[in-house]
Amino acid sequence: MSRPSAPANPRIPPGVVAPTDYEALARERLDPAAWAYFSGGAADELTLRRNRAAWEAWSLQPRVLRQLAGGHTRVELLGRTLAHPLLLAPIAYQRLAHADGEIGSACAAAAQEAGIVLSVQASTRMEDVARAVQPEAGRGPLWLQLYLQPDRGHTLELLRRAEAAGYEAIVLTVDAPTSGARDRERRAGYRLPPGIGAVNLAGMPQPAAVASVPGGSALFDGLLHAAPTWDDVAWLRSQTALPLLLKGVLHPDDARQAAALGVAGLVVSNHGGRTLDTAVSTAWALPRIREAVGDALPLLVDGGIRRGTDVLKAIALGARAVLVGRPYIHALAVAGALGVAHVLRLLRDELEIAMALTGCATLAEVTPELLVREMPGA
Repeated sequence: MSRPSAPANPRIPPGVVAPTDYEALARERLDPAAWAYFSGGAADELTLRRNRAAWEAWSLQPRVLRQLAGGHTRVELLGRTLAHPLLLAPIAYQRLAHADGEIGSACAAAAQEAGIVLSVQASTRMEDVARAVQPEAGRGPLWLQLYLQPDRGHTLELLRRAEAAGYEAIVLTVDAPTSGARDRERRAGYRLPPGIGAVNLAGMPQPAAVASVPGGSALFDGLLHAAPTWDDVAWLRSQTALPLLLKGVLHPDDARQAAALGVAGLVVSNHGGRTLDTAVSTAWALPRIREAVGDALPLLVDGGIRRGTDVLKAIALGARAVLVGRPYIHALAVAGALGVAHVLRLLRDELEIAMALTGCATLAEVTPELLVREMPGA
């Protein structure tokens, strides 16, 4: 697998007018194995496709002749007023897509007043990303996504580094005790090229494969001994004053248990369809999670967000904000940081247009009554 370099004069390619326009261009630019990593899902990729289809299944029923002057996209989240409800989702190894990597994505987010959730498996040190964006006065939140490490001491080391670097929240991924069966990656021969790796985890041993005993399982008898539990969530929350969010919650009972532990928020996510294939779509799960936990606990959602109308629908179904994933990594591959900033600007513009055309001056006016499911073929 080769590593793409930055073009001498990055620019937005002609004809790119929608967030989705970057996808085909990214496929042309990326190494096939890198394309499989960023765009593929687990197994038959049913959940990957259903995430998109679930947003499309909702139709908007607009209201007219509303007072719209002075409207805005501002939203309150974890004690901050954000300019809009867009954050960049955690995606590992972004230097596979472009030499700008995670610093380029973070700077683009800051320029567009968007938040970013940095993956702990970033190909750039968390401290370097933080230093690049913290001087930006209008930037959005800077959060760190975390996987619990097999050794709690290593988890604490990552946590203390995040605190010292100025990260404002921890997003614990809880839906991936093991990787999914990523057939597309295996067919493409995906592997990390020299010079790119999870630099924040350097020196931290990962669970080793264990040969199964007769009648046993290498997975259950080996790797899953380090799988996190609710006790680990409670322990992690006790170790930091930073807000702790859980990412990867799809079941209402898990949402209730998380709320009882005092987490600061939930990300309704199926890992972009990359772990458990045939898992429910996030658009389906989101209103059920909202019903389970009420309005007090902020919800975010990812998976299949491609247009501003998707963002509007997510807010209507109970989300406070959304995490954008593949669209920005496609844009990063094509035009570096400039492409990421462009995608965020397009999504914000589309959200404003959708709000205006449905009669909503603010996000507080975006309610489930805007959404309907039409009969097939109607």
